[in-house]
Amino acid sequence: MGSESAAPQAARCGARTRGGSPCRNHPIRWRRRCRLHGGAKGGGARPGNRNALKHGRTSAAALDARRAISQLIQESERTLESGIFSPPAHRR
Repeated sequence: MGSESAAPQAARCGARTRGGSPCRNHPIRWRRRCRLHGGAKGGGARPGNRNALKHGRTSAAALDARRAISQLIQESERTLESGIFSPPAHRR
């Protein structure tokens, strides 16, 4: 007979530890991570902490720039699709 258990496993944090294995602590209630990996209230860097920044990919300025570029691309595609500009005739 198989020793398969139908009981569900208790939830675990699952964040990667320094050793590379998943964290085996229980998550904080109503959260997905344990107190050591961001589940605790008030965790993380304080507002305005410049040392906590890793990159600027998700900063407000970067997001605004990406939105502006996306809008320009969409406008240019609409202009090209409307047929206002036709490609110049090839001359010899």
